[in-house]
Amino acid sequence: MEETREIFWNVGSGSIAVMYLLAVAALATMGQGFLRLVRNWRLGRQLNRFDRREERFVRFLADILSQRRVLRVPDGGFFHAGLFWGFLILLAGTLLVLVQADLFSPLFGINLLSGWFYRLFSLSLDLAGIAALLALCGLFVRRFVVRPEGLETTREDVLSHALLFSILLTGFLVEGSRMAVTELLDNPALARWSPAGHLAALLLGVMDEERARTLHTLFWWFHLLLGIGFIAVIPRTKLRHMFTSGGNSYLAPLGASGALSTIDLDDENLDRFGASTVAELTWKDLYDADACTACKRCQDRCPAWVTGKPLSPMKVVRQIGSAASQSPAADLVAVVTPEAIWACTTCAACQEICPTCIEQVVKIVEMRRSLTLMEGQFAGPEVRRATEAIEVNGNPFGAAPASRGTWAEGLPVSIMAEESNVDLLYFAGCYASFDPRNRKVAESFVRICAAAGLRVGILGAEERCCGEPVRKLGNEYLYQATAARNIGTIRNYGVKRIVTACPHCFSTLGKDYRDLGFDVPVEHHTTFIRRLLEERRLKIEPEAFDFTWHDSCYLARYSDIADEPRAVLAAAGGRIREMALSRNEGFCCGAGGGRILAEERTGTRINLERVRMARETGMPVLASACPFCLTMFEEGITASGAGAELTSLDLAEIIGARLIK
Repeated sequence: MEETREIFWNVGSGSIAVMYLLAVAALATMGQGFLRLVRNWRLGRQLNRFDRREERFVRFLADILSQRRVLRVPDGGFFHAGLFWGFLILLAGTLLVLVQADLFSPLFGINLLSGWFYRLFSLSLDLAGIAALLALCGLFVRRFVVRPEGLETTREDVLSHALLFSILLTGFLVEGSRMAVTELLDNPALARWSPAGHLAALLLGVMDEERARTLHTLFWWFHLLLGIGFIAVIPRTKLRHMFTSGGNSYLAPLGASGALSTIDLDDENLDRFGASTVAELTWKDLYDADACTACKRCQDRCPAWVTGKPLSPMKVVRQIGSAASQSPAADLVAVVTPEAIWACTTCAACQEICPTCIEQVVKIVEMRRSLTLMEGQFAGPEVRRATEAIEVNGNPFGAAPASRGTWAEGLPVSIMAEESNVDLLYFAGCYASFDPRNRKVAESFVRICAAAGLRVGILGAEERCCGEPVRKLGNEYLYQATAARNIGTIRNYGVKRIVTACPHCFSTLGKDYRDLGFDVPVEHHTTFIRRLLEERRLKIEPEAFDFTWHDSCYLARYSDIADEPRAVLAAAGGRIREMALSRNEGFCCGAGGGRILAEERTGTRINLERVRMARETGMPVLASACPFCLTMFEEGITASGAGAELTSLDLAEIIGARLIK
């Protein structure tokens, strides 16, 4: 007996015609739903996310087929990936059946679904259906039984689960009722290649052919209508993410992580800045809202949310989506609330963990721009004072510009105005210039360069704040003004290379200033010191010590620098014990997004939470490579009473103490 089956067994030609008509109607309804979404997306400003198409398509395929972003968090990720792969195989099998029925058989007389291929085909589809059903059960238990804190469950979730369960179960019943007539008794060896269908046939029991055909017809029509309905409702429910989430893998930025748009302040046609309505966001910002699956991973990783602040990145995205679809003219700032908008540290942990490549940070900064540039609002009076100090004195402390380089007195450093023939310009930044604790880091770095035989120059009184804190707080005007001053000064001296110990200065000078025409190479001191060690230009005496490492958000997430500092400290004799959240998934110190200038008035201080994580490792040294982080940890250690058990040090200080003199 030939090992195959009759396609559309027990289904008359009239039913097949109706099936295709319903399928066309469902696809048309789905298309209409997506057109409505497209109209919502087009409310936003233009943004080009269709460049470098080949590179984007390769990433899209890799993300979708591997489900690698979904699998990064096992909680729910494994089940979601299993459901996706199961339905993907079932879809491929369904399309193959249609191609066989409408193309190969009538036109070429070829039956692909026979012999060994049919056996593997049957087994693959049954196993895929079983995997999808088990994955759906896992997702059901997680959402409706375990109920993780913060996971929002709506009537739509209930209906979506019920619909998917019904489609899978009726599919097995259709198969089982067919096999009860065609294979269960007449060809049991073939029946065993369809384990789920075989089980369904056994459960239905041996029955006369007429009754089996009647059941099959009922199951077939029910299964068909469920599938047709599923197609039709996709764009009208959260199931739309089947398309939009995958699309976001294509649309995600290819450039620097967390890059902000640079406003053309000379454009006379611009009379508003930032985003106070959905029309002032980009179309991609609105698209993100429809790609969101409300999985709450971003919320779980947000340091503001974790420490009791009124900010949930997930809710921000969903609030934007609701405004776009229901009230496009609504005041976004009022919808999201200023308290939530100011709470963000721009650490990008939300973007890093998001399985659908949503860009939460840029949306928040755009709303901050509206608050700052259009309404003159600040995160607090202390931020207003710091901003005014940067505008007048070039630093947030209000210190006299002339004192900016006094930290370098007595050190082998040249002031560029006096001697510009140097190997590198050290951009000290505000904290290394004025904060006594961070001055020690600058001193250590200069000594490291001297030990390597390098001549170091600084701008001294001519250096100004890089502008990053105020930019992240929305003040694009002041950022560009300070940036222009710095760029002009650096160009004046013909600088060929810049090194800085501040990740915020590093990211700003090395990436953001590019939009303003700046092209001098910029390096962070962690990678710079590592290269000196590798080239054996720097000699140190290793001395054993135990430490845990804090990854600055603007190093690990924004610049993918995580291995280098660990390698440097290992060469210095360090033995590391990682914190629970590290590398790209590290927890913010609380100072990013301009929050270094602002007080935390709600919830627990973020730096206390990070210090708690460090204390849990039992290591005596909390090492980092960021002046903001060092400042926050010094405060956090003192406030938590951990001074007797934990010391905070910068990487440069550790290396500087081990120089061979």
